[in-house]
Amino acid sequence: MTHVEINGAAPAVEALHRAAAWGFGHYTSMQVRGRAVAGLDLHLARLREASAELFPDDPAPPDDTITALISHALRDERDASVRVTVLPGMDVMVSVDAPAPDVPRPPLRVRTVQFERQLPHLKHCGTLAQTHQALAARRAGFDDVLFLGREGLICEGSVWNVVFWDGDRVVWPAAPMLAGITMRVLRRTLTDLGLPQTERPLPLGATTGLPAAAATNSHLPDQAIQSIDEIDFPAYGHLTALLRRAWNEVPWQALPPR
Repeated sequence: MTHVEINGAAPAVEALHRAAAWGFGHYTSMQVRGRAVAGLDLHLARLREASAELFPDDPAPPDDTITALISHALRDERDASVRVTVLPGMDVMVSVDAPAPDVPRPPLRVRTVQFERQLPHLKHCGTLAQTHQALAARRAGFDDVLFLGREGLICEGSVWNVVFWDGDRVVWPAAPMLAGITMRVLRRTLTDLGLPQTERPLPLGATTGLPAAAATNSHLPDQAIQSIDEIDFPAYGHLTALLRRAWNEVPWQALPPR
């Protein structure tokens, strides 16, 4: 079911070449279920804010234009993986693929590396370095990689946010990173449910003794982490249950009719 549109039409070869060759732009990725999106308002805000920063001389595409382009690209699909990319000239590319299965996966074993993405607060198209780090970790026998910033603080995984549990509350690391939409949706839902959470700087050593860790992104909000380097997190099931409880309460926001 994979297909791509630019500005609501099948892309010309020249437009695809420009998108692939330039490598300058930003995007957001989402799961669509029943033609609705969890955190749609946050995805739209992400696109607006990144457009203002990367393309300050051009007006950002309005929210209703973005949602109309998503609905058009979905065609008759109700469930899908969707990526919206804003390119120079304010061209909007919408890619539609099969939905990511929301099923339990084996706990991750990850290793750390000192690395910080350029413009870490943006979800931009410059992904070569982080992908290289993830592939290197897999070649070394790990499932993925967790980045430590220049000051040694835990920031983010290759394409996910990390979260911990200290026995009493959910703990989010404070460091330069991308504020993932799934993370932000979970945080506001945990607040709505009255479940305790906090944010604080976390050097790797501070995670020793924490009973649980997990990864979260648009593909899976509650991916258990079994270990980070030599540090084990034996009670990951408690944290993933809390995250799933919050996720089940998230209101999904409808896209407009095609």
